[in-house]
Amino acid sequence: MIDISQEVLGFTALDEAVVLYTMTNASGASVKLINIGAAIVSISVPDKNGVNRDVALGFRMFDTYIGDGAALGKSVGRFANRIANGKFSLEGVDYTLATNNGPNHLHGGPTGFHNRVWVSRVETDRVVFSYTSVNGEEGYPGEIGVEAVYDWSEDNELEVTYFAGSDATTIVNLTNHNYFNLNGEGAGDIHNHTLKLYAENYLPTDASQIPTGVLAPVAGTPMDFRAAKEIGKDINADFEPLKIGHGYDHCWPLDGYSKGVMRLAAELYSADSGIHLAVSTTQPAVQIYTGNWLAGCGESKNGSEHKNRAGVAIECQNFPDAPNKPNFPSAVLKKDEVYEEHIIFKFSTK
Repeated sequence: MIDISQEVLGFTALDEAVVLYTMTNASGASVKLINIGAAIVSISVPDKNGVNRDVALGFRMFDTYIGDGAALGKSVGRFANRIANGKFSLEGVDYTLATNNGPNHLHGGPTGFHNRVWVSRVETDRVVFSYTSVNGEEGYPGEIGVEAVYDWSEDNELEVTYFAGSDATTIVNLTNHNYFNLNGEGAGDIHNHTLKLYAENYLPTDASQIPTGVLAPVAGTPMDFRAAKEIGKDINADFEPLKIGHGYDHCWPLDGYSKGVMRLAAELYSADSGIHLAVSTTQPAVQIYTGNWLAGCGESKNGSEHKNRAGVAIECQNFPDAPNKPNFPSAVLKKDEVYEEHIIFKFSTK
């Protein structure tokens, strides 16, 4: 039985209660969640010596989660990642969204799901967050109801499930935007972490980080993580995609994707802590972002300022700019359809 406690940390400027949930299993490993952006704020799991380490980046003060550009630990939508020029067409109608990342729309816009206070509740041994996005919010069509469901197991497996339904045809792409440092929050950069991706291809982009539409082989490039390698090995290579992203900030289509089927997407490991993370998902792709712009985003839980590359985000999601790329997996959600996607973060030691 997972123990779940909750406490009110304070209130937003709009008098919305900010609630913290702590899910603890029998071994004492725990996950902490907050209803701002349905976010993960802490994941405390044992290292190779049996000592718990908090492997999720987070902020010291709850109000820093309101409007943070880094989206630490948050549930991102209505459309995670980028949409070119903030424009797309759907059923013959053109839509214009906010452009909050250079010329492009990013993570649902400045008031996307990650910057909203969600309704939250405990259901026996899980925590459920709900949010209703009205028709026209950030320019998107249709009223959409979403849920983010968090389940924490006795064997240190965190499952995140996203549900959505709309009263009209719309687009949706939801992900969790947690940043991991398996040496512990505040323990330096993640260059010495090894990463393995189950992906033969990646998505090259233009200078504004919009995919060209081509799936390019990773073989012979710094984008090749088919065999586990240190993140820092090639991160500063003389390679145009890495220059564009100032490091890794790219999408890898997952091998053998089939809608609704759970597949192993990525493995992250730190020899220093001995902590291993296996990421599985029903989503078609994974965006790897090595926190290249984390500096200045706010005070960390240990009281210091976050630094660039202090964590790596492993974002299971649809392809960026999918609404404008007919050859990409569809992001369309029709009236009365149910959107359901799963992400599993499984922690162990070796």
